[in-house]
Amino acid sequence: MGRLTIAAAATLTIGLLGGCGGTGEDAGGATGEPWYDEVVAAAAVDTVGGGAPCPLPVTFGLADGWAAEPIETPAATDELGDIVAEALTRRGGSTVRCELDGRAVVPGFLRVWTADDAGTPARQALEAFVTAEPESSGPQYRQTRTGDLDVVEATWLSRRALTDSDVREWALAVTVADRTVLVEASSTSLGEPVDVLPAYRLARDTLVAAP
Repeated sequence: MGRLTIAAAATLTIGLLGGCGGTGEDAGGATGEPWYDEVVAAAAVDTVGGGAPCPLPVTFGLADGWAAEPIETPAATDELGDIVAEALTRRGGSTVRCELDGRAVVPGFLRVWTADDAGTPARQALEAFVTAEPESSGPQYRQTRTGDLDVVEATWLSRRALTDSDVREWALAVTVADRTVLVEASSTSLGEPVDVLPAYRLARDTLVAAP
């Protein structure tokens, strides 16, 4: 699969550009806003992570119709290029590594990030990621467990300038050895945010440390 260059990654700006909130209950029992736990995970048809196409310290299931591609962090060129690259590929102390494109089946994406500093606690990395988004509001956090992994989840409202509306987003963070991985669920301006949840739940529920 091809890599996303900075030019191709420009299509991500709506999702990437846009405080510690309340803590919630463990995952699994919050019907409706803001967690929508009644939405079940999609079925897996493939696996993401470990090695190609997205080398990651974790693996998780990929839903039918979704395609995974690594995101290539561009080399520094000039001051303006650095600013653009920073805005597209880094947020709150994390760098985007992989994009799961679901637009063949739903109008949305999953993006996988890794914390820049080794050993960053999952909750700390996730809070920094959420609060780094411009015009985000009402973050909530909760703790869950997937297999042997402790997972922290967040949900918040993101202001979309294109539609002048608040859109709900979700993300999780997990630390494996000294690497912290974040998975963000984001809909496009054409879709309903909840449409991405089956693929996101699949990723969350199938997370394991890469061999």
